[in-house]
Amino acid sequence: MTKSVSAVGFVLEEKQSDMIEKKLERIKYADELIVDLIVRVKHEKEYAFEATANFKWGTQAHVKAEDFDFGAALNKMMDTLDVKVKKEKDKVQEKK
Repeated sequence: MTKSVSAVGFVLEEKQSDMIEKKLERIKYADELIVDLIVRVKHEKEYAFEATANFKWGTQAHVKAEDFDFGAALNKMMDTLDVKVKKEKDKVQEKK
């Protein structure tokens, strides 16, 4: 899985980058299923996370989360992303 993390409107601190990397470990079980994962973080009044996971079989999972706290927004996004990835993985396993 290729990961791409970008910040829009601000510069990610090293601590924030490390936090994102650590959280992305949660979907490590899907490494062989996901071709690439694109994460964008915007910061205006609040932090807005967007993630797009592109699966090997051509499907996409797109999730968004917003919060005034960086960690809370990241957790919300990861919770949603984890659920979507699990659903997609289960769908593919059912077809086999």
